[in-house]
Amino acid sequence: MRKSKFVFVTGGVTSSLGKGIISASLAKLLQARGYSVTIQKFDPYINVDPGTMNPYEHGECFVTEDGAETDLDLGHYERFLNIPTSQANNVTTGRIYQTVIENERRGEYLGKTVQVIPHITNEIKRRMMLLEEVGKYDIIITELGGTVGDIESLPYIEAVRQLRWELGQDTICIIHLTLVPYLKAAKELKTKPTQHSVKELQELGVQPDILVCRTEHKLNSELRKKIALFCNVNQNAVIESIDADTIYDVPLLMLKEKLDKVTLAKLKLPSRNEPELEAWKDFILRVKHPTNEVTIGLVGKYVELQDAYKSIIESFIHAGAENDCKVNIKTIHSEMLTPENAKEKLEGLDGVLVAPGFGSRGIEGKIEAIHYLRTHNIPFFGICLGMQMAVIEFARNVLKLPEAHSTEMEVNSLNPVIDLMEDQKEVSQKGGTMRLGSYNCELKKGTKSFTAYGKNKISERHRHRYEFNNVYLDDMEKAGMIAAGRNPETNLVEIVEIPKHRWFVGVQYHPELKSTVENPHPLFVKFVKACMDYSEEKK
Repeated sequence: MRKSKFVFVTGGVTSSLGKGIISASLAKLLQARGYSVTIQKFDPYINVDPGTMNPYEHGECFVTEDGAETDLDLGHYERFLNIPTSQANNVTTGRIYQTVIENERRGEYLGKTVQVIPHITNEIKRRMMLLEEVGKYDIIITELGGTVGDIESLPYIEAVRQLRWELGQDTICIIHLTLVPYLKAAKELKTKPTQHSVKELQELGVQPDILVCRTEHKLNSELRKKIALFCNVNQNAVIESIDADTIYDVPLLMLKEKLDKVTLAKLKLPSRNEPELEAWKDFILRVKHPTNEVTIGLVGKYVELQDAYKSIIESFIHAGAENDCKVNIKTIHSEMLTPENAKEKLEGLDGVLVAPGFGSRGIEGKIEAIHYLRTHNIPFFGICLGMQMAVIEFARNVLKLPEAHSTEMEVNSLNPVIDLMEDQKEVSQKGGTMRLGSYNCELKKGTKSFTAYGKNKISERHRHRYEFNNVYLDDMEKAGMIAAGRNPETNLVEIVEIPKHRWFVGVQYHPELKSTVENPHPLFVKFVKACMDYSEEKK
């Protein structure tokens, strides 16, 4: 079995410095040098997973192929590396404690007192090593959530300290991401927050090998020398991470700073060939210098927080680059949409995506948006709940079923065109019990979906409890809304389309979760193209 090397990425001073982007960027560079790399994320919260957390709390919940509800950073990992993640790539404190308590109940600790050290730290270490057992990774990068000094992060730092002692100095590289703020009044960068952050880490028995310094201004050699001296690292291991125009610039900035070379040197691994990143550079060129431009509305109920729709936003960047087009996104809160203002908010747009979500808040606004888009022949793309609202709108206004609804919002609906899935009716627990992960879908030839994918069998990721009610399918199809894709095992309607419409596609699954830089999702690519065509027609 291949022996892996380990890189741990910690954070200090403040949250939201970009550990996930730095981890993904380093992984991209190492991958481009010919190493097999994966990334995992350890989150310090006590939720077993983020599946039950409000998007306002945690941003988007990313779903893997095997059905894990995970941190949104796993989306960055997949978008950068173009390889899928799994259950093993995201671990929370809740899952750690859950496992230890279950072990204790089974008597696996032979009557011993169960403690943070060694039982919790041993379980953390076991999880950190799980991906090595797969036997196909040269380097495993582990991002530790939270900030050094947080009480909830202490067991993770201790586990890293123990692992370095157990596996040896050359097997582990510790990267600490910190902040070098610019004080406008003093007109200078300040290194003291970084010094204190590193000191905090050292007091826990961990010495970082590399410091990645987030900054708004360039670090000169004197500052680098000062940071190196007071933080006990080599000067070439003080890496500048200056604010970038786009997250996709970061791998190139880290290449310039030689983060990958310094990391490989610490791990006693050869640098191999220089990274081949021409396709990546070409993508960035198209992102920054497009020849076309469209404005697409994003109708959702969490629009105040950009991270709530992170994968959708990134998918538009990928699809825009593929079409040599800049996609301007105009967010529209669905609670603010009414029959009276729909025209004002939607008529100037080149297309609209109605986003996923849960619960009754803002539902009527989504339905109103879809009604306007359908009746005015404006490109529409609905995802998950967005697709379900399209079915409800069509049933109400075309089939003339004014009571049509989803039993998620109206349990006793007279016309439940969207209903709870049969295998969900006995489910009482909320966490991890939805229809999750990858499922097959067969596409109907001649549909827009079939044209986009270029094949009739696909597999996409899901996260839902409610489905299209097939009792209404014949009436829907006779009236002009067709089932363009179905699951071959359950006959579940996965895609609805209106063939006579310019571009009206709703999908039960989440295509945004599979879009990457190298492989933009075909539905997003075709939707952006439809918006471009519509924009041209309006001129």
